[in-house]
Amino acid sequence: MPKPTLTARERIVAGAADMISRRGLNATSIREMAKHARAPLGSTYHYFPEGKQQLATEAVRYTGTWTTRSLHKALEAGPVAGLRGFLALWRKIVVDSDFRAGCPVLAVSIEEPATDETPAALAAAADVFTEWESLLAASLREHGAEREQAAQLATLIVAAVEGTVAMCRAKRSTQPLDDTAEQLQALILATIKD
Repeated sequence: MPKPTLTARERIVAGAADMISRRGLNATSIREMAKHARAPLGSTYHYFPEGKQQLATEAVRYTGTWTTRSLHKALEAGPVAGLRGFLALWRKIVVDSDFRAGCPVLAVSIEEPATDETPAALAAAADVFTEWESLLAASLREHGAEREQAAQLATLIVAAVEGTVAMCRAKRSTQPLDDTAEQLQALILATIKD
């Protein structure tokens, strides 16, 4: 089945997410994001009149949405399947990019903001992480985990996967993903009742 054609705006947002996942936010200009998306700079400013922060915020939300959709689908088969699906998604990104791309949500989260204010992109990243944790925690609770333990394990899963993606990039290996998968799966199985 053919993939739906992205609109110009969606192409710019997807391109920005990819650039941020590779180079980080501070090292990427709006001009580079437009070029990477094969979009004219003028149309980029047309769609994102507030500039780089607005585009970065949309890129984080875009990543959050498609990752949430994938995670939600994988969790239909339970928390272990959800974990496997979450890890498979990031494995594909890391491997397909030859260890050059990671998670744009993490990239935005770890960079120093230009001002003392919380940038919209950082707030969007916090929302995305919370959404992923909520999905995982709900699945764990549905399978018998206690509320507090489910919430803590969900946080651990998101943190471990995000950190593992960074380690894979640094080591140019998927071994950290394999090791993390094994240990997180053991924790899930020890936590759920079914």
